Amino acid sequence: MNKLHYFADSISLLSLPEKFTYPFHYTPHPLCVAAAGEVGRYLSTKGEWQEELRKGKMFGVLIVRTGEGEVGYLAAFSGILAGKNRHTYFVPPVYDVQEPDGFFRIEEEQISGINRRIEELQADVRYKDCKQRLADETILAGQVLDDIRGRMKAAKVERDRLRSTVTRVDSEQLIRESQFQKAELKRQKQYWKDHLASLQAEVEVFETEIERLKAERKTRSAALQQWLFQKFRMLNARGEERDLCNLFKDTVQKTPPAGAGECAAPKLLQYAYRNGWQPLAMAEFWWGDSPKNEIRHHGYYYPSCKGKCEPILQHMLQGLEIDENPLLNPVHEEEELEIVFEDEWLLVVNKPAGMLSVPGKAEDRDSVYHRLKKKYPEATGPMIVHRLDMATSGLLLVAKTKEVHQDLQAQFANRSIKKRYVAVLDGAIIKTEKETKPIAEKAILLAKETVSTKKTAKAERTGSTGRIELPLCLNPLDRPRQMVSREHGKEAITEYQIISESERITSESENTFNESNRIDESERSINESRKYTRIIFYPLTGRTHQLRVHAAHPEGLGCPILGDELYGKKADRLYLHAEYIEFRHPIYGDILCIQKEADFHKKI
Repeated sequence: MNKLHYFADSISLLSLPEKFTYPFHYTPHPLCVAAAGEVGRYLSTKGEWQEELRKGKMFGVLIVRTGEGEVGYLAAFSGILAGKNRHTYFVPPVYDVQEPDGFFRIEEEQISGINRRIEELQADVRYKDCKQRLADETILAGQVLDDIRGRMKAAKVERDRLRSTVTRVDSEQLIRESQFQKAELKRQKQYWKDHLASLQAEVEVFETEIERLKAERKTRSAALQQWLFQKFRMLNARGEERDLCNLFKDTVQKTPPAGAGECAAPKLLQYAYRNGWQPLAMAEFWWGDSPKNEIRHHGYYYPSCKGKCEPILQHMLQGLEIDENPLLNPVHEEEELEIVFEDEWLLVVNKPAGMLSVPGKAEDRDSVYHRLKKKYPEATGPMIVHRLDMATSGLLLVAKTKEVHQDLQAQFANRSIKKRYVAVLDGAIIKTEKETKPIAEKAILLAKETVSTKKTAKAERTGSTGRIELPLCLNPLDRPRQMVSREHGKEAITEYQIISESERITSESENTFNESNRIDESERSINESRKYTRIIFYPLTGRTHQLRVHAAHPEGLGCPILGDELYGKKADRLYLHAEYIEFRHPIYGDILCIQKEADFHKKI
């Protein structure tokens, strides 16, 4: 059945995109927004799916042009929906693992049979009884032997006491008594060794079979997974075909992760290529509640995941003219880096949003480090003491010598350096943490730019305050996104203060935001907010994306920072600015308090 859908409303006023979407950093094209709106309305009509949809799922839309020049869209979901991977409205999977008579289902049933046999053996009454008897008898053996040793020790003490007063005949009797006790201990040891070995042998009959079955399961599962990945033969616009094993062989993990090829984006492109249609634009969006660990918001658009999809899409997009990665554009190439404070030992710069703190893997990328290394060729050491996300603006501490760098890093390590960030949240906080006492000696300074000592940095804090403690770690399948994990995450603590709420941003900012997101009524119907919250963050730890995750996560503030493409919605910029830093001067010992107001200070 043809899965191509034509728009319910006229799209004559919407121009076609000049290039295909760069999938890892994009603004949804208006046609994708319109298509997503129609998919959303369709999902709302499927009453039998609502319980599952509430749990949340990623969907995708692909705008295509047919050979006849007609423009429509395709829709897809990631993974399985309502227990099936095929539904009338959506494109089929690249390979149908649920085909009833297929090799995968047959082999999967064989593996399931092994699992059932393992479970039966583990639940066998005889196996459980043998294990319990072995455990009980092992304890009893220890007690019996300890009792014998205790009696031997007491007898030896008594013999030692008698040896000075007894006759030679009596002394020989004492020796025979000692020898008898030692022989008895030896006999008991051998008895219990043989007895426990017999019980262990009974247990091993079961455990050997269980381990054999587990080994067989592992071998068959690995072979099946390899076979399956080879069945996922991904096309590109040139008509070239490569399987998943081939696509992932040069990656860090070497083998495809579970679920590779089953995301919405590869499904959409594969179906378009199979039908000879030209892909024009693509977008992926989340529908339903936020998951427990990852940050996904209902109706928000998200870039494709890199762990599962990057090697696949790099191949599938070959032959298409793709939008440039906006992160590679040197947006501040002609701008002078602003220095807020400087002496002969260190400096504090105001890093603009969109500039890297350090170059990372791309050594030739514009960064604060590159700029300062060129400006201060005699500086020693790493220079950059801490980092800000590329999208975050604000104060960055830089050392001119290796020794000063070490001292400042030690201050960060012992958490004596105090930082303050200002942000605008994309929405209103419905529920805040329990009111806390004001955080001591954290200033809210009103001056646009301030360098001061500790004495002039005190001010009153007003408004609702709270504390967020959500441990964070890297999402291995979706770099650089972070996730909340109480099992694997590192401690991350943020204190905050709500400053104000507003129904809108000033007209200049709002126009920029609307243009960036191409907002229309169909996008609003998915999940558009027109409320904004100005907030101050006081991070007590310095984890990657800490403030962004703590703001967006449902167990944090549940409200992403405006312009956060990874955890919220894209805008003209990320509305997060490191406006204040307080530290001890490594040479003079003075406490320096430095502030630089955000450029969006008056927009809300």
